[in-house]
Amino acid sequence: MSGRARANGEGSIFPYRSGFAAYVWVVTPNGQRKRKYVYGRTREIVHDKWVRLQGQAKAGPVATSTPTVVEFLTYWLAEVVRPNLKPKTYEKYEAFVRLYIVPGLGPKRLGKLAVRDVRAWLNEVRRTCQCCAQGKDAARPVAARRCCAVGKCCGAVPSGYVVQIARDVLRSALGTAVTEELVARNVAALVKVPAPRRPQRKPWSADEARRFLEAARSASDPLFAAYVLVLVLGLRRGEVLGLSWEDVDLDGGELQVSRQLQRVHGQLLHGGTKTEGSAAGLPLPDICVTALRLRHRQQAVDQLAAGEAWQGDGLVFTTRYGRPVEPRNFNRSFEARCQASGTRRIRVHDTRHTCASLLAEMDVHPRTAMQILRHSRVAMTLDVYSKVSSKATRDALKRLGSSLDT
Repeated sequence: MSGRARANGEGSIFPYRSGFAAYVWVVTPNGQRKRKYVYGRTREIVHDKWVRLQGQAKAGPVATSTPTVVEFLTYWLAEVVRPNLKPKTYEKYEAFVRLYIVPGLGPKRLGKLAVRDVRAWLNEVRRTCQCCAQGKDAARPVAARRCCAVGKCCGAVPSGYVVQIARDVLRSALGTAVTEELVARNVAALVKVPAPRRPQRKPWSADEARRFLEAARSASDPLFAAYVLVLVLGLRRGEVLGLSWEDVDLDGGELQVSRQLQRVHGQLLHGGTKTEGSAAGLPLPDICVTALRLRHRQQAVDQLAAGEAWQGDGLVFTTRYGRPVEPRNFNRSFEARCQASGTRRIRVHDTRHTCASLLAEMDVHPRTAMQILRHSRVAMTLDVYSKVSSKATRDALKRLGSSLDT
């Protein structure tokens, strides 16, 4: 017999092409019994792989073939993310998969994806102009093209926050792959990315918020009551736009936050609040009650003027014809009102940070403020209250609230 004799237990190792191969009978994740093969240039390499494979087979199910990254991500989005997470979350994950992960890692086999592959991909994303990579400039009208499409790269590399989210989306997907026993470990979780520096945004002071509200009230802005709610109650944009009259008890002075309005994949959708803690009954300070009464009267006038064209379905904030307010249009209206009032421009979301100061300035009882702010201890609320107070601002806010009844 020519060649080296087989060692004990090596009956499954055999010459293959320019090297060797071996197999082990395994049980796949779907319960089938199949052969799983390993390959190498030498018998020793194959033997080591064969021994490890035997250990895996004894430990539990083993996949005999793995999909590509793009195949798995397509399955993950459709069968894991879409049925179990909010539509807005699905939209975000789908965008990161399509724009960042698939272009860099899509063709690779899931089982062969290594830590160095993920690190190299993240480094490439970090230094690549996404205007060029995604064809953003080419999608503009010819007259409006100004960078990549005309040979002038604008250098629009992604922020550290975008790089971190791209890694986190891949890590979440690979976590599912580990759970479903398609891969042995989550290689994305082993790659560290620098914590991004978030821009330091300065919210309005109570005095700035008061000036903004006074200007909106004087201009009879149809969204005045919405501005009051985001500033005084700290409601999110979607929560305000999804608010219906059945959620408002003006006589009892309470508002129920139960759903939000968002545009997802071109559709306006009513969904649950962002977190379970966001869905709660909130006490309404006087300024909110009077602002909502004013809104109710405004809407009745709009409905009468629209006649048969009215399309309302009970929302508090609507267009002149009863249709829901577009979230982006709300942002535009807020920014226009900032400019018209001469108030420093901030994002709608930043108004949440002004809420505590306003409550203190309006002499809202700390226990009530605690409920509105969702603080776990009243001491946290009192700490905020101890840091405010301009008597002139207090008096002005009280006058503003009182003037709404006239």
